[in-house]
Amino acid sequence: MSSARAERLVNLVLCLLSTRQFLPAERIRQIVPGYADARGDDAFFRMFERDKNELRELGVPLETGRLSSFDTVDGYRIARQDYELGDIDLEPDEAAAVALAARLWDSPDLAAPAHSALVKLRAAGVEVDEDQGRVQPRVRTTEPAFGPLLAAVRSGRVVMFQHRRGGPGGPLQRRIVEPWGVVSWRGRWYLVGHDRDRNAPRSFRVSRISESVTAIGPAGAVAVPADIDLMAMVRHNVDPPAVSGTARVWVADGRAHGLRRLARVIGPRSHGGRAGDELELDLRSVDTVARWLAGHGPDVVVLAPESLAEAVRGNWAAAAAAHSRTDAPGGAVLGPAGRTRRPDRAGTVR
Repeated sequence: MSSARAERLVNLVLCLLSTRQFLPAERIRQIVPGYADARGDDAFFRMFERDKNELRELGVPLETGRLSSFDTVDGYRIARQDYELGDIDLEPDEAAAVALAARLWDSPDLAAPAHSALVKLRAAGVEVDEDQGRVQPRVRTTEPAFGPLLAAVRSGRVVMFQHRRGGPGGPLQRRIVEPWGVVSWRGRWYLVGHDRDRNAPRSFRVSRISESVTAIGPAGAVAVPADIDLMAMVRHNVDPPAVSGTARVWVADGRAHGLRRLARVIGPRSHGGRAGDELELDLRSVDTVARWLAGHGPDVVVLAPESLAEAVRGNWAAAAAAHSRTDAPGGAVLGPAGRTRRPDRAGTVR
């Protein structure tokens, strides 16, 4: 459908919604923008018939009737009570979809033509109720960080904020993120983007982000990957897929007692000249187990699978990058910028 025809249909709907009387085709031709371009009566009536059929196919309740028995031609109107929707209760994810659609109506591409149509109709003598003729769904949230984050996504600016990890009692950590989008999953809002400190895609629950969200850098600096699926990222992070299998790790003597309680001891084994034990543990989530193991440093070494060892190395690299920054609290330099110790393939830092 061409943009001119789409605008003409919007004008026609606004016109027929705004009148209680049946408007004849000739009157519609005079007051609805778009029909004056028709070359002759035959061209107008063919155009008008196509538009009426289009509206009926779209489900618009177009009524035909006459004002009195003395009228000789039919008129048209749209019954507001049949056209308007009743109260709708939306689930959080459905409300998010409506919010995305609402942005289109707020955009200059659609806001300007809609306003122009209202002005033309009013100038032609048709009383138009702007509050009834406008569609503006909204989603309300209680998280104070939601608005600044959404604004940063729209403008393509990097954001800096404090994120509370692990719930209300967890520590606050500063994050610098290139925001890709804000999505809803199971009644909660999440920011999805590229975490610069960890150099990896991450998602953050908006309720755990402090109110002081700061946009930094110029607008348009954030490039959203074309193949990114924001909802899939959130689903994977919040409800990671179960991984059936086991992992084998080496644990030094006298270390990682909590890990030992969760695992099965296969037998004694030395590694790098240190005495220890080989353990086997269930592997349901690579990311979760990798975080457990990464915290033990060189006291734990992943023997198998390689995907778990790679995840542990990723956690170490992210921690090393975070602590090598020169803008630590108080101005202290926590490590040489650009230099980190690299772990070997077994998961041991060299």
